[in-house]
Amino acid sequence: MNPLVEHNSRKAARILDAARELVLDHGAGKVTVAEIAQAAGVGKGTVYLYWPGKEDLIRGLFARDLLTGMDELITRLTADAATVQPRHLAPLLLRAAGTRPLARLVHGNDPDLLRLLTPDPADHELFARTRPSALCEAVMPVLHRHRLIRHDRPLPDQTYTMHALLTGFLATTADPTTGVDDPGKVLADTIAVLFEPPAAPARPAVTAAADRTLAIFHETRKAVLDLIDRSQTP
Repeated sequence: MNPLVEHNSRKAARILDAARELVLDHGAGKVTVAEIAQAAGVGKGTVYLYWPGKEDLIRGLFARDLLTGMDELITRLTADAATVQPRHLAPLLLRAAGTRPLARLVHGNDPDLLRLLTPDPADHELFARTRPSALCEAVMPVLHRHRLIRHDRPLPDQTYTMHALLTGFLATTADPTTGVDDPGKVLADTIAVLFEPPAAPARPAVTAAADRTLAIFHETRKAVLDLIDRSQTP
């Protein structure tokens, strides 16, 4: 079966759309298969043609949201290698997660939602490593190797600082009381001051770092597709 079953079935696409709206309105734990089927205009049994149960459907729904985020990152970095520079990459990661409502639910650390999404430890690890801070941590050694970040501070210290910044910015971007119109610009300026070397990196270094970062992102995307495939009825 195609990992993205909705590409071949309008009913499956309607089921996913209905599940998304109901989850956003009522929370994943309170939604039932019967409610999803009714909202999608299909019979309850039709849902089970594509997903073994509600938990599998919800897991597949959130995995598709992860896929959307990874595709955005890959598209931007493929189009412009300079996106790998910390001042560009960090705000992109923040924006890719902060603008997706389902992603915000995951980043809210709801324990009931996390238990539903990650019954398998490997799935828990996958959701964890697609967080903006984790994705950036994964590429920090690449940025360091190609001298896109400073070498006068220990890499573990810089990685910790990046994690703290992205986690904090993600937690506050939806807060209207901050008075900041463009958190991404504030983050970009902060990252440039804290992490980037005084001299601009050479283009070959930027290209090499972008290529390796793309490989990391593609590996993560492949794992997300595998989760989507496993969530569906064989």
